[in-house]
This record gives sequence, structure tokens and C-alpha cells, in this order.
Amino acid sequence: MSWAMELAATTGVRVALFSTFSTAVVALRLHVPKLIDDGIIDECGTVMRNEMIHLSPKMPPVEATEIPWASLGGSPDRMRVFIKNVLKTNPAISLAAAVICNTFEEIESEALDLVPNALPVGPLEAPLASSSSSAAGQFWPEDETCLAWLDAQTRGSVIYVAFGSFTVLDAAHFEELADGLELSCRPFLWAVRPNFTDGVVGEGWLDAFKRRVEGKGLVVGWAPQQRVLAHPSVACFVSHCGWNSTMEALRHGVPFLCWPYFADQFCNQSYVCNVWGTGVKLLADKRGVVTKEEIKNKVAHLLSDEKIKARVAMWKHAACASIAEGGSSHVNLLKLVNLLREQ
Repeated sequence: MSWAMELAATTGVRVALFSTFSTAVVALRLHVPKLIDDGIIDECGTVMRNEMIHLSPKMPPVEATEIPWASLGGSPDRMRVFIKNVLKTNPAISLAAAVICNTFEEIESEALDLVPNALPVGPLEAPLASSSSSAAGQFWPEDETCLAWLDAQTRGSVIYVAFGSFTVLDAAHFEELADGLELSCRPFLWAVRPNFTDGVVGEGWLDAFKRRVEGKGLVVGWAPQQRVLAHPSVACFVSHCGWNSTMEALRHGVPFLCWPYFADQFCNQSYVCNVWGTGVKLLADKRGVVTKEEIKNKVAHLLSDEKIKARVAMWKHAACASIAEGGSSHVNLLKLVNLLREQ
């Protein structure tokens, strides 16, 4: 919403921008003009040359086909408008008094160096509510019965599966995922919101699956994710790698099975798997389907990898330290407070 800078400039009001994405994605956004000049993408965002993009020697390379704008879809005219807006608003970012980022210095230091006035204050997380009131920022009704179910499970045993608010799986992917969870022979908690599939999978099929896995797996419409990820029974997180989910899992020390869907999620996956080393990718077969065998095998691999467990614990400690008094994000939050106090 950096267009607000134009209005603010007419009144003398200073502006702090807030990024809902990783700092690496903001840096990629600022890099779009060069991508066009280099002929990697055109002015519609269409990938012309599938090259590896290196923004910094210490940042993970990103395939051109996996930059956020290449996987949004839509008509060429729609994408042209989107890229035009990026080009128009990019210069305004450097004019902001601060670009507030839901990240912390220890995990994105190189990307933060590429974004002017970046102020990392994360991981941002609402307090864990003990009441049945809805969590801040959630629009789906949360099914808190899953918390009592988690209480009854063995510590570090449960596969938690959730794909955020936008991901839609087709019937083939949906059924392979269901079969893969069953095949893993582990307890699982799966959030399946009403519009999670493209409509091909019927309620009858899902009801039959629920009956088949009763006692081992629990399917809910929407879970109180922060409280789930904080629960000691949770062993891993099958995720679309949205940035909020990524930060929440990192904060609570939960390893990832990565299944990105679109936009920035592929970049986030690259950090999880290639930089932080806190997860593994789920790979599709030649048909483009993530099979039940792949899910079963990657779950077993992830949960037996001691190096991943050690890195997950390390980054959890770093995330918690950053928001504690004297930590990097805590210090930056005080800077933001002082910025707000300035006349």
C-alpha cells in the first residue's frame, strides 16, 4: 500500500510501511526493474529466461520461474497492471521512515541490507489465548477441540497439516495427501477448510476417510495454529510455507515438510530447506502429483534426521532471544516506539 506515501507527503505525515512478506521477497520486488532490463522477465512478469537469481552471495538463489510474480497466474493484461504497480511504487519504499518486517536479523541479515530503512521486529505473534475467543486476525472459526485431542497424544508424535487460507488442492493431490497421512502410521491433525479442494472430492469421500482414521487422525475445519504449533505433541508441520506460518513454526521449533502453492511460498521454502535447514521438500512425480509414498517417506526422513532437529532447536532459541528484552527485535521495537514519539 505504498501509494499512501503520496497522500502523506501532502500533509507532512511520516509513514512506516509494514511488509507481510519476508524481507527477501521485498528485496526481490525492488529488483524487478533489473530483472526486466536483463530480459529475465518481461513487463507482464512473464519469465523469458529461466535463470538463477542471486541478490546477494549469502542469500539463496531463486529460480526465475519461482519468483512470486511468476506463479500468481492471471491474464497477461492483469499481470502487466501488477508489474506496472510494482515499478510505480518501488521508489516510494525508500522514502518510508521505516519498513517494518515480520522477521529478525539473525535469519535475514543479508536481505535486510538490501531494503532501505528495514526494521525487523519479528517473529510477530498474538498472545496465546486461553479462552475460546477468536485469535486476532483470523476469519475462520477455530475448532479448539483439537487441543484436547493433542493432549492425549504422545510427545513429539503428531503430524500437523495446514495450508493457510488460499491454497486449493485438486482431487488427485487431496486424496494422495490423505492416503499419505494414513500410510505414515502416525497420529495427524489436518485442517481442511470448506474450500480447500476444487469441488471434485465429495463430502462422502472425506466422511469415509474420517471414519477410517478415527482414533489415529483428526480432521478439523480450522485449527488455532499458534497453540497447535506450541503444543509438545506436534512433531512436524506439513505447510504451504506462507510467511506467517513459517515464522510461527520457526518460533515454536517445529520442522517443515514444504508444499508451496504460489507467490512467495517458493522463496520461503528455499530458506527453510537451503538456508536454515529446518525442513525438507515434498517433490512431485512426473505427473505433477505429490504421491502418498513421497509423503510417507519424507515424514520418516524428517523425523529421523538429528541434524534437522538440532537446527530447529537452534533457530527456535534465536527467534525467542530476538524478541526477549535486549534481543535484536526488541531493540528495533523500541526504535519504532521512539520513531512514533518524534514530532
